[in-house]
Order: sequence, then structure tokens, then C-alpha cells
Amino acid sequence: MRYLPRAVRQIRCFSHVYREVSLNELVGNRRDPIRRNFSSYFVEKYLHSAKIEGSSKPNLVFLRPFSSPVITDSDIATPNGEKAGPFVEYERRIASGELIEGDHFQVDTIQLLQRLYDELIEKEDECQLDRYTSSKKAGRSRWLWSRLIPQSTYAPVKGLYLYGGVGTGKTMLMDLFYEQLPSNWRKKRIHFHDFMLNVHSRLQMHKGVADPLEVVAAEISDAAIILCLDEFMVSDVADALILNRLFRHLFSKGVVLVSTSNRAPDNLYEGGLQRDLFLPFIETLKERCVVHEIGSSVDYRKMGSAEQGYYFVGSKYNELLKQKFQELVGDEEPRPQVVEVVMGRRLEVPLGANGCAYFPFEELCDKPLGAADYFGLFKKFHTLALEGVPKFGASNRTAAYRFVTLVDVMYENKARLLCTAEASPIELFESIVTVSDARKLSPRSSSRSQKRDDLDLCVDNELGFAKDRTISRLTELNSREFLEQFEANLKKHSQAVEA
Repeated sequence: MRYLPRAVRQIRCFSHVYREVSLNELVGNRRDPIRRNFSSYFVEKYLHSAKIEGSSKPNLVFLRPFSSPVITDSDIATPNGEKAGPFVEYERRIASGELIEGDHFQVDTIQLLQRLYDELIEKEDECQLDRYTSSKKAGRSRWLWSRLIPQSTYAPVKGLYLYGGVGTGKTMLMDLFYEQLPSNWRKKRIHFHDFMLNVHSRLQMHKGVADPLEVVAAEISDAAIILCLDEFMVSDVADALILNRLFRHLFSKGVVLVSTSNRAPDNLYEGGLQRDLFLPFIETLKERCVVHEIGSSVDYRKMGSAEQGYYFVGSKYNELLKQKFQELVGDEEPRPQVVEVVMGRRLEVPLGANGCAYFPFEELCDKPLGAADYFGLFKKFHTLALEGVPKFGASNRTAAYRFVTLVDVMYENKARLLCTAEASPIELFESIVTVSDARKLSPRSSSRSQKRDDLDLCVDNELGFAKDRTISRLTELNSREFLEQFEANLKKHSQAVEA
């Protein structure tokens, strides 16, 4: 044991110069045949010399090369010689009619994403993006190894934090960027709600470890160096209190964050409990990401057909809703079902059949349910029939939060919605206002005061910002274009299952 401290010191010293490389890594580089041939020659020569010396199991530490191969245009080009990336794909989709031409705000944003793409291609090796040549150590092993060899592996590339109004194309542009990344890269695209559920689940698994957040960060970074998070919105105090430490660990392990949000970084978790403990995360975020606002006021989701679809206003349509549900179910008999959620939790479905679930609003949004339950629901069902969505205000603020989360998860899963509601999407939220909106209200007479009381006014910043996104998404979920695409995807899935 007395030799251990000396060995650790030696390892720390050499770690700045040397790099342990597996034989698989040396011969597995498919991108550069010249390097691969050289590596094979080097391995063969080494194995030959090891055999002469009588070593049956060579264990060699190779020097890291001091220069990287030059990246040429051909390295980031498609097979036909054209440059690749999100901007190229964006233009192609506009030319083919898959996308309508966006405004200059979208063009500016896609150019930023293209710049990030180019940087990542150029610095692929430095960022250790290729999953086949990166370290195979598991998260916990990497954490234990880091105790012996302190490492700082911040990515040489800054991430991107995109924010702006609803329906401006943030998610579409981020997805377009993500889809163009090479398939062999360590990458992950996930909704923020789902991401945090995954983090909390992992923390439960690593109870008893001195710093479970570091272990979780190691596991996440082992699977994904490029992390794309959609709809970054912090409303839960449990999330707020761990985000700074979590992302400091992630960034120190080389993670590059690309995120979308309706809120500027400085406005995240505004008015939340113990926000002073959350503020360091904002600085961390701005330090590791380029912050870019999509300043467009156009909501592209509302530029579709905006037909009513399956959104029925008034309780008189409850029977029609049940009838439509039965038509979609077909010959299968609807019955109560149970959905497994996470950590042993179960969600009871009043009626379900053939991928369709039926809920009264109270059963899904008035009970203590959350994103985990909704993700579990849409893993099993592709269609939701929801009866009796009310208008929202101060008296049912919690239900409003759950409904916003439900719509977010439904939109993320591209699920179909049938519902009856007390009013149109805009009118459902007319009593929800932000603090700044509340301050703009003119001085009230007694009659005006009575009118505001009738409105059941709810002043809530997070909900006030989120409502615009929910209204926009409800509009798109009931557009002809969305429903036609849903039917096409459902048909394609059915054919794949049958095959």
C-alpha cells in the first residue's frame, strides 16, 4: 500500500502527456484509411516485438499525437460533394415544399446551428463524439477513475440556447440540426420534462454515493456528448436546486448543450422558491452556451388550416366525443387499464383500447399526477380523448399547470387529442396573466373590480408564459395538417408491425 501514493502521483503526471488507447480504437477508425493503415502497421509491429520479448498480453500506453488530421471540405460533405448540415437541409425542405419559407429570424438561427455543426465536425476528435472510439468505461467506473486522476474536459465548442415566442420554429430548427448529426456520434434529443425525470430516477439508483449528481452526469455524458433539450422550463423547486451542480458536472465532462425555451436565461424560474440558489446556474448556462433570441412574432403553428379537428366547445358534445372515441377504437371493447410509470408507480386508465385512452379531465389533471405519468400514458396510447376541460384561473391553478404539462408531453409524443372544453384554447387561459400584464391593467372602478373577480384572475409568471405555448400547440394538434400526418405515421407504424 505504501507504493500507492507514488503510483497515483506518477499517473497524474503522465496523464497530461499520455493517453491510453485500446487496440480496438487504433484499428477502428473508419473515417481515415491512411490513419487506419498506419495504426494497423503500428499494432502489428508492436505485437511482433512483444512476441519476441515473450509478452503474451501487451499493455502499452501510447503517446497522444500532437497534431490532428486536417479536416477538409470533403470530410463535412455529402457523398455527391455537397456541403452537409442543417442549413443545407433547411433550404432543401423549403425548395421541396416540406417547409414554408421562414422569416430572417429563422434564417439567422439556422445559420448559427450550421456554424455549430461545422465546429463539431471540425473538432470531432477533441469532443470525443464518436461512440465507437470513445471510452467504454461505465458511468460509475469513470467517476471512480476521476477520483484518482482529476480531469477538466470542457468541450472546445460552446453550445446554443435558443429562446423566443411560441410557434417560431425553435423545436423544428433544433430537430433539424439534430437529425443532420452523424449517426455514430454520442448524442441525445429529449424533452426537458423527460430529461429531469430521468435524472431523478438515476439519483434514486445512486443513493449512498458521496456525490450522486456527479455519477449521474458521468452516465449521461458517457451516452451523449451533444445534449439537445426541448422546452427548457424550470417550475419545480427540486429541479431548480440541482441544476447548477448537475450541469457543472456535465459541462466539465465535455457535454455540449443545445436547448430551446420560451424564456431568456435571466427569466428562468422567475419568482420561484429559493431562486437565489438557482441564480448560479444561469451564469453557468450563459458561460457555456451562446444565447440567441428568435425575435419573430409569427406563430407558424397557426398558419395551418386551423380547422376544429376533434376540439369540441361545450359539454353538449360529450356524447359526440364518446362516439368519436368508439369509432377510433373499432371492434375492440374499451376497458379499464393500468399503465406502469416509473419507480413502481401506476396510472389507472378509465377506458382504453386499440391505442386510444378515455379520461374525464378531473381524472388526469385534478389528481396529483405529473410529467412521468403522462409520458407513461403516451408510451402505451397514441390517442387521448379528454372530457370536460375547464376555463383556468386562480381557483384551479394547479390543474392548469398539469394541463400545460399534459399538452407538452402529448405534443412531444405527436399524439392525437380529442376533447370537449368549456371554451376555445385562447378563452381557456384568458384569466391567466403574468405580473407585467397585471401591472398594465388600468385603475379599476367598482364595476371593473367586479368584472376581474368574475374572471377569477390568476397572476402567475410561469403559467402566463406557458399558456401561449399551450394555446399554440392545441391549435396545431387540431389542424388538418397535423391530423393527416398523424394518420400517415399511424399507418406506417401498423404496416411495420404487420411486416
